[in-house]
Amino acid sequence: MKKLVLFSMIFVLIIPSFAAEVKPQKPNVLFIAIDDMRDWTGYFGTHPNTKTPNLDRLASQGVAFTRSYCAAPLCNPSRAALLSGLRPSNTGVYQNPDDWRKIIAPEIVTLQTHFQQHGYETLGSGKIYHGSFPANTGWDNYLVIDQKNLGEKRAKLLPVGVDEDDLYADGVGGIKFAPLNCNDEEMQDYQIIRYGIDQLQKKHDKPFFLACGLIKPHMPWNVPKKYYDLHPLEEITLPEVLPNDLDDVPAGGIKFAKPEGDHAKILESGRWKHAVQGYLAAISFSDAMIGRLLDALDKSEYGENTIVVLWSDHGWHLGEKQHWRKFALWEEANRQPLIWRVPGVTPAGVKTETPVDLMHVYPTLCDLAGLPLPAHPLDGKSIRPLLEHPETAADTAAVSTYGYKNHTVRTKDWRYIRYADGGEELYDEKADPHEWKNLASKPELAEVKEKLAKFLPEKNVQTVSK
Repeated sequence: MKKLVLFSMIFVLIIPSFAAEVKPQKPNVLFIAIDDMRDWTGYFGTHPNTKTPNLDRLASQGVAFTRSYCAAPLCNPSRAALLSGLRPSNTGVYQNPDDWRKIIAPEIVTLQTHFQQHGYETLGSGKIYHGSFPANTGWDNYLVIDQKNLGEKRAKLLPVGVDEDDLYADGVGGIKFAPLNCNDEEMQDYQIIRYGIDQLQKKHDKPFFLACGLIKPHMPWNVPKKYYDLHPLEEITLPEVLPNDLDDVPAGGIKFAKPEGDHAKILESGRWKHAVQGYLAAISFSDAMIGRLLDALDKSEYGENTIVVLWSDHGWHLGEKQHWRKFALWEEANRQPLIWRVPGVTPAGVKTETPVDLMHVYPTLCDLAGLPLPAHPLDGKSIRPLLEHPETAADTAAVSTYGYKNHTVRTKDWRYIRYADGGEELYDEKADPHEWKNLASKPELAEVKEKLAKFLPEKNVQTVSK
């Protein structure tokens, strides 16, 4: 009996000691990147024809930022900024040909490397960094896709009903779109998501940072025909465009808009609705792929301990300001989806119009995962307080940069643009959400411009493509 009592006393003493050493498991991270997706999703409510049930589902489970903006309205500088934590003006990575791996100093620790250095298993597939300059460090495993073979495969997927002699068979000029006679499984994004699903079905001994980068809705908007069928041509609503919208835009803005280019060709072709249909179809295809990944997460053992952050690298114009593509500093090119679902942190189904930009993703993920910040200073800060209390009014500003010394500042009420040549644009976003009336020359608004100009980057590193 004495031995039993003694054993019980030892057991009681050991248990508290052991419990004190047990550390809570770090959360996993599901990092979903989308290419070229603007604010045409259901939860934004910005376009009547868009159909995105899976993005809407994710938004209903967390916090959706309806005023989220990119660091730069083109792929390479936007992604390099988010993943390094440094703005283009701070690194000199302004254009797609700029090799961020050579320009951003080696001592800068990228996001996935930072997580890897702090005990995370880092896994990835698809387009996370710009395709020409993928990250070759910081990953424990990455799905390598043979782009050449995929290109040859896509060429064999003939668009439905295409007449090879039709001038507009595959789109209009550089704006490429066509329905495909193929299955989802034959698409590159299907394989990218398949990798993510496979990882979620595996047993992981360490917390994971799993990145899945979708290619669509990047052009060409060639997706299976069933996604075009979701958006009948006769139901397509075109963007609202002011015919003389560029009359009060300075030379720097007109240079970016290039109204004599894509837009003129679209108008001449009579296929504006066809192009919008193609973009909507590509969005719906991307949404379906995201749904597969979210379903797999919910069915896995990791659903209750995984941070989900979904973002797009920038927006897209489809005729607004007589402009197509990104490559500009107006609302359509810079506004993009950003959704956070963080167990135990985010409320469900909350939308916030507080302006933020993607520079906050790196420090916020560190905060949520309990990691220290990297040694190099970041240009953003953690928005965890906004995730916990998204209803809190915050006096914030989002900053985007396109090329050397071309910047825009977006607050809740205003957009201010300053070009490298000194040209300016100012828009009252409450009274003029389409940004049709440039108020920059109004003397009575000089104080507003001065206040907004304080958010412009002080440092502007100049570089050339390398």
